[in-house]
Amino acid sequence: MTMNRTYSPRAADIERNWFVVDATGQRLGLLASRIAVVLEGKHKPAYATHLDVGDHVIVLNAAQIDVGRGKKEQKLYSRHSGYPGGLRQETLGQLLDRRPEEVIRRAVKGMLPHNRLGVQQLRKLKIYAGSDHPHEAQRPQPLPMGGSQR
Repeated sequence: MTMNRTYSPRAADIERNWFVVDATGQRLGLLASRIAVVLEGKHKPAYATHLDVGDHVIVLNAAQIDVGRGKKEQKLYSRHSGYPGGLRQETLGQLLDRRPEEVIRRAVKGMLPHNRLGVQQLRKLKIYAGSDHPHEAQRPQPLPMGGSQR
C-alpha cells in the first residue's frame, strides 16, 4: 500500500520571477485581477493557500489606465479620520489625476487575501505612473496574458 502525501512547498523551493506589464489602455478590473493571480502565485503548480509563492509584478504607465464610462465620476474612495467631520471622499477621476499608482494598488489590494499574507503579497507590486522603472537588474518578463482577451 502506497501512502500519498500532500505536497507543500518549502521556502527554499519557492522561485520568484519578475513580470512587467504596460497598463496603457487596459481596463482597470481585468488588469488588477491578472496581477492579483500572479502576486498570489495561483499561476504556478506549486500554489499553496497558506504560503506566499507569488511573483513580483511591475506596472508601467499607470496614468494611462482605462476605466469604464462614468466610473471616473461615480466611483468614490472614502476614508474617515475617526474625528467628528473627518469623512473624506474622492472620486476615481480625482485620485487618478492626483496619484494614478494608488488606483491600481487599491484595486489589486481588494483582490488579495485580507490578512498578513495579503499584505506580504502586495509588497511585491511595484507601480509607476510613467514608463521608466528601476528594476532592470531583475530582468522582468512580460506578464503572460491569462484567459480570453478582447
